[in-house]
Parts: sequence; structure tokens; C-alpha cells
Amino acid sequence: MSASSGQAGVDRGFDDRRWVVAERVAEAARRRFPADVLAVAVHGPLAHGDDDGGGDGEVGMLVVTYRSGTGPPPATRRVDGVLVDLTVAAAEDYLGQARVLSPLWPLTADRYVTTRALHDPTGWLRTLRDEHLGRLARARPAEFSTAARQAWYRGSAAHARAARLAEWYETDRALLMLGEARLAAATVTGLLSRTYFRDPGDAVRRTGLAGADMTEVGAVLTRQAVELTARGRPVDGTVDELLAG
Repeated sequence: MSASSGQAGVDRGFDDRRWVVAERVAEAARRRFPADVLAVAVHGPLAHGDDDGGGDGEVGMLVVTYRSGTGPPPATRRVDGVLVDLTVAAAEDYLGQARVLSPLWPLTADRYVTTRALHDPTGWLRTLRDEHLGRLARARPAEFSTAARQAWYRGSAAHARAARLAEWYETDRALLMLGEARLAAATVTGLLSRTYFRDPGDAVRRTGLAGADMTEVGAVLTRQAVELTARGRPVDGTVDELLAG
């Protein structure tokens, strides 16, 4: 699991128009909402600083406000040919999200740990990173197993649906469901190994599921079910167990 913060101080590729657009968004947000904006950052591939998007990839941006309901609205727009996905959140709300260990943790953790600041005078982004890493340090093994079990249910259901659609020659829909099953199985692997990924594509590549067919995904899910059972609770249960939570 990477612990690199990737925050301010790293040279930015200003020849990359994604950075140009990101800087413009940050400047406009600060100018229009001067009393509301606490920090502005990028996350995702651009924050890692080692992708070759060539200026055409998506820019994930975060605007942190002092209070909920202030600042610009969340939005996704293309600006000068660059797709900008703008997340806006109050500082305490976002810190609260960073403390949650959900079944999607392998796909969400990177945005808490790897950011690059465009505006962060108080060092809030470091607080975000430390809060998330601190939560992971306190997490009990059972918490990861519980989250993995929930992700496994999603993957198993998607795989079963994909298999039925393939039998009915609904090839396109079957492939879509198989993609969901691959991603869910990848998140299970991430949770069981406490590994997070940069994005869904990274998740399926690093877990060897990117090109897995129906049979291979099914075999992975079966092995995961065995491991989850060994961790204290089988994936199949009784009605009483369901109602007990």
C-alpha cells in the first residue's frame, strides 16, 4: 500500500494543458468564493505525476470548503477539451469520509492519500492523509473481512447475472456484468490484502483480472469465498443471521 502523499512541492508539467485547466479552476474558485474555500487539489492520475495522458485525460479536482453547502456546486464539465470532475466537500464532511472503511475502500483511498495541492495554506491536505492512514492503522482485521464480504456479494451476483445473460446470447449485457464482477473481485482482493488502487482499471490490472473470462472470474470468487470463510464467517448464512446483521 502506497503512503506517498504526492502533495505540493512536486514540479508540475505545465506544458500539460490539464494542469493549465486545473490552475484556472482553482484560481476561479478562490476568486469567486474567497471566504469559503479552504483548499483546492487534484487527485487521480494527474496527482501521481507519472501518467502520459498527454493533456487529454480526466482531471479529478477537490475543492474543500470551511462549511457545508458553500463554495461552487459539484460538477463534471469539459473545459477547453479537458474533462474536469469537480468534487466539493466541507472539510469535516470529507474527513469523515476518509475515516470510513467501506467495501469500495480500494477504489477510494487513493484520493485521500495522494493529492497535489493547488491551494492549501493551512496544510489541510496533510491532515486528510494522516486521518485516513490513522484510520487504517486502527482498523481491526474483521473490519476488512466484513467489507470484503460485502464486495464479494456484489461480485458473485454480477458473475451469476453475466453467466445467465451469456446463456441467453445477450453478449453485450453479459460483458458489462462480467466487467462488474471483475472489478468487485478486484476490490475483494484489495480489502483482504489491505491494498488500494489508483482507479478501476488499475484494480483489475494489478489483480490479474483485466482479461479474465467467465470461468476465471468464477474461480477467483470461489477462492475468495473459501478465504472469507477461513476468516471467521462463511458467505452463505441463515435467515436468522441475515436479520441479525
